[in-house]
Amino acid sequence: MQQPAKPLLLLDVDGPLNPYAAKPHRRPEGYQTHRVKPDSWIARHPEKPAAHVRPLRLWLNPAHGPELLALPYELVWCTTWKEEANTWISPLLGLPRLPYVDWPKMHHGDPDGLHWKTRYLTSWAAGRPFAWVDDELEPQDTEWIAANHPAPALTLCIDHRVGLQPADFATLAAWAEAVEA
Repeated sequence: MQQPAKPLLLLDVDGPLNPYAAKPHRRPEGYQTHRVKPDSWIARHPEKPAAHVRPLRLWLNPAHGPELLALPYELVWCTTWKEEANTWISPLLGLPRLPYVDWPKMHHGDPDGLHWKTRYLTSWAAGRPFAWVDDELEPQDTEWIAANHPAPALTLCIDHRVGLQPADFATLAAWAEAVEA
């Protein structure tokens, strides 16, 4: 007998895993500083040669990798980093290469004021249960998903000043357990 698929855990990077809005002079506890130059970062500075683009600062907590892997989900990058999350984020957290959402368009407006990811993500999930972890979620996104997605869905808005916290991991674990019951 085939096991039902695990729910998807759709992970944003900047905010939940990289608390980029923390005070710049104080790295959050448990986090390590990394300086990286992904191609997408270099492309945001077309006026400079790649060698002159300052690296992007990342704060990542290495404990988050094992904590994410311990959750009963199929992990998916749901970030503007797209495939680059597998190059720059996964190795620093001890994660394997993950599937990623390949956005056809990013940072566009929505006629109903939804987050630009909401409609596409819901379609991309193709009726599977999912938990979406992001720092830009609003109540209207949660309401729209509830009205338009046929399976259970959890939206978990993370404070981009502190990133994922133990209570967030507990919420994710409890939700997955309730979905599987």
